[in-house]
Amino acid sequence: MSNEGMRIDKWLWVARFFKTRSLASMAIASHKIRCNGDHVKPARDLKVGDELEITIGQTVFVVIVQGMAEQRRPAPEARQLYRETPESEARRLRDQELRKLAPVPGSDLKGRPTKREGRLIRRIGG
Repeated sequence: MSNEGMRIDKWLWVARFFKTRSLASMAIASHKIRCNGDHVKPARDLKVGDELEITIGQTVFVVIVQGMAEQRRPAPEARQLYRETPESEARRLRDQELRKLAPVPGSDLKGRPTKREGRLIRRIGG
């Protein structure tokens, strides 16, 4: 781990918030990433101590950058690059528990209806 600056899109990929750098860049471009409270561009240099607010789907992470790494490493090593704030962790766990208790309608549906289900749907629809 080094303490030099690094592009924010590369850091998000190295820290394993996104599977690819292009996904990280797209999230930054769509204002889902904030650095120290400001929207940024993918080429912005990130430094140790910066605070990031990362929105992935309905989950919001607020993390403090602890280090930099040149290569993408396994998840346990990637978690050492940042520290999630206690408030963020508590809110994220609370939201996760609420989603378990009251799931979004239709979240259990997977793929297309079967032939039998299609007939049932057509029969109900008229």
